[in-house]
Amino acid sequence: MSERIFIAVAWPYADGPLHLGHIAGAYLPPDIFARYHRTKGNEVLMVSGSDQHGTPITIKAEQEGKKPGEIAAQYHQQFLDSWQRFGISFDLFTTTGTANHAQVSQDIFLTLLNKGYIYKSTVSQPYCPHCQRFLPDRYVEGTCPYCQSPGARGDQCDECGKPMNPAELLDPRCRLCAATPQFKDSEHFFLRLSAFRDRLL
Repeated sequence: MSERIFIAVAWPYADGPLHLGHIAGAYLPPDIFARYHRTKGNEVLMVSGSDQHGTPITIKAEQEGKKPGEIAAQYHQQFLDSWQRFGISFDLFTTTGTANHAQVSQDIFLTLLNKGYIYKSTVSQPYCPHCQRFLPDRYVEGTCPYCQSPGARGDQCDECGKPMNPAELLDPRCRLCAATPQFKDSEHFFLRLSAFRDRLL
């Protein structure tokens, strides 16, 4: 009797071309797994898509003087071409920009919110007084407090690999204008992960 096998593959940011690490690390292994199960006669659904939302895309768009949607569409097409050239066998490779994705995301969010699994909380966020905007972690750069590398970002240091948040950076600056950010309170939604502790452990 055949099995149903669902393979959910990591969604790459649509902000640049794929490289060997993407293929070898994230896309070839699930493709091998999918092919194995197909040869066994199992019903396989291998899905992924371009993540068309997020800071990496807006950064790339600003660097190239384009709109984020243009960047996302450009690299999504490159991904599709790459899968075809490498023979990666997705059953569905979509994007986070579809109406279906928006609807499903909203449904999940509202279901979790209505069941009390999502709550609001105030956190301190970097704010650029010159640009007059809150800054995502990748828009804040500075010196790594662990290895002293001058090019660390507000989410991690590529030199030593340590994850961090923008408040930990030494001499933080806005990557857009180099101004020193202030830290201001901002309200955000959070998932009450503790409610799922027993089911996840």
